[in-house]
Formats: sequence, structure tokens, C-alpha cells
Amino acid sequence: MGAQLRVYKRRIRSVTATKKITKAMEMIAASRVVKAQRKVRASAPYATELTRAVTAVGTGSNTKHPLTTEAQTPTRSAVLLLTSDRGLAGAFNSNAIKAAEQLTARLEAEGKEVDTYIVGRRGLAHYNFRERKVVESWSGFTDEPSYADAKKVAAPLIEAIETETADGGVDELHIVYTEFVSMMTQTALGDRLLPLSLDTVTSAAAAAGTEAGAAKGDEILPLYDFEPSAEDVLDALLPRYVESRIYNALLQSAASKHAATRRAMKSATDNAGELINTLSRLANAARQAEITQEISEIVGGASALADATAGSDR
Repeated sequence: MGAQLRVYKRRIRSVTATKKITKAMEMIAASRVVKAQRKVRASAPYATELTRAVTAVGTGSNTKHPLTTEAQTPTRSAVLLLTSDRGLAGAFNSNAIKAAEQLTARLEAEGKEVDTYIVGRRGLAHYNFRERKVVESWSGFTDEPSYADAKKVAAPLIEAIETETADGGVDELHIVYTEFVSMMTQTALGDRLLPLSLDTVTSAAAAAGTEAGAAKGDEILPLYDFEPSAEDVLDALLPRYVESRIYNALLQSAASKHAATRRAMKSATDNAGELINTLSRLANAARQAEITQEISEIVGGASALADATAGSDR
């Protein structure tokens, strides 16, 4: 076997092994995205009803609460960026990071200082490589987030917005995540979670999962009496609201990541198949060239032997 043919055979074996790996990863991602979608749908009813309750308190009382009251001159904002712990998901992480950087640039252009919080090793590695300050980060649960993970992420953010800006707190809380639209479409979004506004709540109801949630967000709510007080109700409800929004965003990001991984691995598998076909054709051509050369050498040798024999007979 010629040297060139051996090179082609070795490359075909290597690409075939890679194709098996990408195909397996595609199948794993396809199974995980179905589970993630199911969790997103399951979280929608709770998020929708909690959103309605927060809307009722926010619009039915005149209580000034740090989680619903706009600062007159906001000077500090917190941005929570949701990425994944692993790569091999196409532009999933880069799109989320790009959306976060655009949001940060806009906030800084408005004269606000930005504190960055990150979920996922990929986002943290991006910021560490560029030596950008990260207040706090979390990792290890991006593929299958739980409500306990959302509470862990939400706790320092709620504490920051409840703290006076002069003491290290923030005036606003924003979240950047990837919304799962379909298996083929995932969109990086930046939303403001706090301070809460009616528009924010209505859009949150629509994003929570269903058309029914969006319809309920447009309802005219009845008047309520709050006991012991509207402020106490806000103290109890709004942290749960932030946790549910972060949990829904984590689930959306997980589903988007699995869908992006499935699409990337399918593309890699298809490309590997095409490369194998190309290498096989080249290997066949090289083998045919070797056979032709061997035949030519045999024919040439036989002809030379025949000429030599004929010369000796004379």
C-alpha cells in the first residue's frame, strides 16, 4: 500500500470515530431538550399565577417598596448573565455574552455603574480572560437547573437591590438569557426584573409560557385589601417572583443550549459524512493510480524481458 493511500485510510478512520461521537452527542442532546421543554411548560402555571399576584399588589396599593419603586437618579445596576458550563453548542454562549455586553454598554452610556453576575463556566471564562470584574458566579447546574439553584442565584441579587446604593447596593436588576422559541430558533434576550413595572409584569406573564398567561396579564384586576400590610405582602411575594423568573430563565437557557448542541452536532455529523465520502473517493483514486502504475511496471518489465530474450536469440 502506498504512502498516500495509507494517509487517506488513517484520516477516514479518524473522521469515522469523530462522526460516531458527534452522532451520540446529537442523540443525547435531543433527549435532554425534550425533558427541558417539559420543565419549562411545567413551570409556566406557577410563574403565571405568581405574576398575577405581584401585579395585584403592585397596582392595588400605593406602598413605596424598594423592589417596586423607581430610583429618581439610578446610578448602579446589576446584570445577571446566563450561559452554559460546556461548549459544543454553536453560537449559544457567544450570543448571550454579546447581548450582555450590549446591555452593559447601554447602561454605562446612561451613566450607571454595572455589577455583573454570571451563571455558567463559559461566561465566567470569557470575563476572566478579559480581566473584567465579576461580583459572583455559579456553575455546575446549567444543564439541569432546579428551583433550589434559582433561589441560590436570586438571594444575593435581592439583597443587593434591597441595600442602599451608597452601601454597595444596586438600583436595577437585569437578566440576560436565551429564550427557547423552537428547536431551530433560540434568541438571546435582556430583560429588567426590578424595579417592577406593570409593563414588565405583563411581558413576564406572556413569557411565562402560554397564551393564557398573556391573556391573564391583560385582565382588569379587582381591588384588594392587604393584611397585615401591602408592604409585608410585597416582602413575601417579590423575592418569590424574582426566583420564579430566574428559574424560568434557567430552564429556557437549558432547553436552548440542548437544542443548539443538537443542531451543532447534527451539522458536525453531516460534515463528517461528507468528508468521509470525499476521502473515500480520493483513496479510491490513489489506489487506482497505484494499480495502474503497478500494471505499467509489470508490462514494461515484461516488454523489456521479451526484448532482451529476442536479442540473445540472434
